[in-house]
This record gives sequence, C-alpha cells and structure tokens, in this order.
Amino acid sequence: MEVSYLAEMNQVTIVFSSHRPETLRLASRTMRCHDTIFLEEPPTPQFHRMLEGDITIEDYLLERDFEFPEFSYKMCRLFRELKKEGKIFYQVEPFLDVLGDIHEFFAKGGTFRDFDPHSTQFQVYMAENRATRELLNYYETVLQGSFEATLEAVKQFARADAARIVLRDKMRAKALQPLLLAFASAYVEAGYIHCALWRELKRRLSDQVCLKRVFLMAPIVKPLLGKRQALGPGDILTLLYLFHPNIQGKRVDLLAARSLVFIKLLEKKEMTEEDGHYPHIRNEVETIQKVGNLSFDDCRTLFSKIRLVKTEKARSIMKAYVSTSTS
Repeated sequence: MEVSYLAEMNQVTIVFSSHRPETLRLASRTMRCHDTIFLEEPPTPQFHRMLEGDITIEDYLLERDFEFPEFSYKMCRLFRELKKEGKIFYQVEPFLDVLGDIHEFFAKGGTFRDFDPHSTQFQVYMAENRATRELLNYYETVLQGSFEATLEAVKQFARADAARIVLRDKMRAKALQPLLLAFASAYVEAGYIHCALWRELKRRLSDQVCLKRVFLMAPIVKPLLGKRQALGPGDILTLLYLFHPNIQGKRVDLLAARSLVFIKLLEKKEMTEEDGHYPHIRNEVETIQKVGNLSFDDCRTLFSKIRLVKTEKARSIMKAYVSTSTS
C-alpha cells in the first residue's frame, strides 16, 4: 500500500542552478518532465503576455533589470516553447515582491518607521538593509582597508547575506506550499545557494509530496571536481552561516581569506555557451582548484598584490606566485 501511495503523491523537484546560458540545455530537459514550473522571481504583469507572444521578449526584458541578458533572452524563448507544450508557469518570490513594494512605498515618502515591527515588510527591510550595508562596507574596505579589516568585512557580509537567504527561503516555502499541492508534478527553480528552501519545504511538505533535489549542473561538475556543485570559498562560507549563524574559527577565516583571492580570479562577464564547453563551469572549477591549496598567509600576500587589479592581471600574478612557491 505504501508504494502505491507514493506513486500517487505529487512530485516536487527543487532544481538548484545559476543564471548562465550553459544551464539551459539541462534545464529544458528537466522542465519538460514536469507539468508546472515555479520560477524564482516576483510576479510581473507582462510575463504572461510575453509567454503568449502579445509582446516581444525584447520589450519584456527592457522593463526589467537582468544581470545576465543572454541567459534571460534564451530562457524566455524556452518558456514560450514550453508554454505551447502545455506547461504552466508561476512566478513565486515573495521576498523580492515585498522588497519592490517597499521601494515604491519609500518613493512615495514613507519610511521604515511606518512599518509594524512584527510585519513581513519590517523583516524584509531589516534583512535587506543589513546585507546591503555590509556589502557596501566590504566594497569600501577592500579598496583601502587592511587585510584583517577586509577579512572581517567579508565575514560580516556573508553572515548578513545568509540571514537574508534564510528569510527569503522561508517566505518562498510558505508561498509555494499550497501551490505545490495543486499539481501532479512541479519544477521549482532555486538559486544554487538557496539550500534553506529544501529544508523549509521538507519540513512543510514531506508527508504530502515526493520531494526531490536536483543539482542541475552536477553531471558536468562532478567529473571535473568530484562534487555536485562548483562552490567557491565565499559560497561555502555563506552556507556555513546559513546553518550555523554564530560559527567562528580558523576554517571560517581561511574560507574568507580564499574568497578574497577567488573573486579577483573569477571571470565576471557572461560567457556564451558553445558546443557544450560550459565556460562558466570550467572557469569556476579552475578557480576553485587554484585557491583550494592556498594557506591563510598565501592569501594575505596575494591580497596585497591583486586587490586593485583587473581579473587578467590578477590571474597572471597568481600564476607567477604559484610558480615561485613551487619552484
């Protein structure tokens, strides 16, 4: 009887990935295995008009601020194909939805003092404000602060970002819960670091749906790195704070130190996917491997050399440093 019951349960797949063109082939294949697709973005009035072809993809994207334009365009094109195949789409990201409302409220003259301290608006404002404040402090410190001060700024931002992610994931899980129960199979898009969403959905739905995790790029990453995800030291630091907000110690310090080097070596611009070469994954894996053996003192030395240079120059400095260290 139990096997029969499980077969009839709603199938929910949480798919962890990043917004890169090279993810689209695997995302397309996985989406086609589900009836309904829940996107990690707030609802927008023009989204369904774009899906129907009433407005162009270009016009739809012009109204929004997308960090990765090629990915966004190709993803919209994929959504249109899937819509024609009968897939149903929902945009569900209440944290960002509330944040948008807060910005509009402030634009009309409101202040955070108008929020009820027990309200969702207040929680979102405080989480976003803290994370933004710590990020700005990091940007200022990395330009002229000491290595120790920059290290502390990295940790403070990672801790604040982790708290923001936890709140986002809790809010999203709550919003998704009733929707997921209404469909036989659902694809839930999730940023690669939103692991708290899995925990929250499992807590809310484990007895009602068959819940599965998919790390979308694992088939590519695992042969290269031996792991399901290509996580840099800063990502790992944030994940540690997600589940252990007060964690301290040498491991935390080393991850923060390596993250200062990692971010300078990593390619920032969007790279085009060609012939299955997965340029972002390969760049991330290569950079992870480069910083993986750096000691705390190595990071201190390299930081002083690369903090103000561009990516290509930082890579050449790193190459020379490793060459000298191993000779």
